[in-house]
Amino acid sequence: MKIEERTVHGVTVLDLRGKLSAGAGLDAFRAKLESLVDYRKSILLNFAEVPYIDSAGLGELLNLMRTMGKTGGTLKLMNLTERTHDLLAVSKLLTVFEAFDNEADALKSFGHITN
Repeated sequence: MKIEERTVHGVTVLDLRGKLSAGAGLDAFRAKLESLVDYRKSILLNFAEVPYIDSAGLGELLNLMRTMGKTGGTLKLMNLTERTHDLLAVSKLLTVFEAFDNEADALKSFGHITN
């Protein structure tokens, strides 16, 4: 998995590329998020180029959500592929995560920008 980090209006946006599944991809994802979670309070994950997530990847997302909540942070998702959206819907995780179709709406939801 490749992860590019950028900051937009005070929100840390992570553009993810590759599978979020057990192994090296998940290890890279975990390491990157652990390095951010203590000092970044607003994180937006861009799933536009994530073709596959397995149960280990879902578990890591849930762990990240819990950790962000404990530190007073917010985690949101955007640009879910149809497959990822369906997986989150079937597993009822769309009720846990806020997900957006585009970056503009996602950024507005953090309350850092007004238009």
